[in-house]
Amino acid sequence: MTYVVTDACIACKYTDCVEVCPVDCFYEGENMLVINPSECIDCGVCEPECPAEAILPDTESGLEAWIELNAKYSAEWPNLTSKKDALPEADELKDVENKLETHFSPEPGEGD
Repeated sequence: MTYVVTDACIACKYTDCVEVCPVDCFYEGENMLVINPSECIDCGVCEPECPAEAILPDTESGLEAWIELNAKYSAEWPNLTSKKDALPEADELKDVENKLETHFSPEPGEGD
């Protein structure tokens, strides 16, 4: 089992989860984070830290597309190992649904 980041992170990019991750398995896109499923050790410390509740265990149903998205972009985006400020619109957009279609950017973030 591993954890995955879902669309609730898009346009928010809170990084509280990154700060507590013991294996540095988060990768930064322009407007969201993803988890490398090969690096995640299933410790679960990141899940309760996410203000947007964007991190879920891959055992929940309906996450197949998110598992693939996390794997794909964690191979392309830079590693992020320290906390950064959330995006300016994070609080306003954290509860918006279906952000993959309306807000997702495949561009990489800055990383560390």
